[in-house]
Order: sequence, then C-alpha cells, then structure tokens
Amino acid sequence: FLSYQQGIEMAMQAVARLMQVGAHAVKLEGCDGHVDVVKRIVQAGVPVMGHLGLTPQSVYQLGGYKVQGRTENKAQAILRQAHELEQAGCFALVLECVPSELAQQVSDALTVPIIGIGAGPHVSGQVLVLHDLLGFQNNMNPKFLKRYADGFGMAQSALQQYDEDVKQRTFPLPEHSYE
Repeated sequence: FLSYQQGIEMAMQAVARLMQVGAHAVKLEGCDGHVDVVKRIVQAGVPVMGHLGLTPQSVYQLGGYKVQGRTENKAQAILRQAHELEQAGCFALVLECVPSELAQQVSDALTVPIIGIGAGPHVSGQVLVLHDLLGFQNNMNPKFLKRYADGFGMAQSALQQYDEDVKQRTFPLPEHSYE
C-alpha cells in the first residue's frame, strides 16, 4: 500500500526490498497515473503483474466491495487500462470482480494471461484466496466465492474444545508434558 503511488524513486526502493527478500515479481493495483512506474520497474528487469477491477487497496474509493465495470464507460476504462498495462510490459493481469462479458473482452483483446477472481470463466486462470476457499471467514459472501470446506466451523469447534479441556484440566495431561 502506497509503495508505488509516491513516484518512481519510492516504487523502485520498495521493489528492490521485495526482490532482495526473494520475490520473483510484483503486482500493482490500478493503472491511471502509474504506467510510468510499471514501465520503469519492467525496464529494471522485474516482472510486473497488473490488477484491475476491484482493487482492494483502494476499495473505499470504489465505494466498497462492489462489482466494477458494469457501465459502458467503466468497462471501456478497464479495457483501456488493460491495454496500457500490457503495453507497459506487464506479463499478466488480474481482473477482480468484473462482469464475465468484460473479462472475456479483455481476454480476447490482450495477449498476456488474464487471471480472474470473480471474473467468470473466460479468462486464462482462476484464483481464490486460500482463507476464503477453506471457509475461514463466515461473514464474507461475494457471489464468486465457492467454499470447499467449513474452516471457520472447524476452527471454532477446535478452539471451543481446547478452551473446555484447559478449564476442566484435561489438557495438558502427562502425555503432553516433559519429564
């Protein structure tokens, strides 16, 4: 957050730190006002993935967690930004929470892979956040989310059992202790 919005010099310092600790690429949210930063990072030899649509770092500017690109003007803006990011050298693009038809338009128009999260089936690949996929949050229910487990219920049950065992002094027992 705010690592690349403050200009090329600050962005390059942040990128250098990330690469020094083992990153293999960076992902930047948004496009307008940042194309020069993307170009500079790519010129430095660092792969950049773009991210359009719902961009979590600026979610409050977008009015919350809402589908992006529903109007013709907003869809055209996302398509324009996607072209600009590809031309700036992005190796791939994340499209988050956009209508399926728009995601297909972007996929058809670009040559780089398009990774969707809530962007429908017409993209190169899909991503779900692990905690969402495993169901660790029970208060978040976007339409695109498919839970593959009840991680929240499992964790809640385990924590309640642990609490009960500690209070009843059935944990730890001798087999859980060192002599």
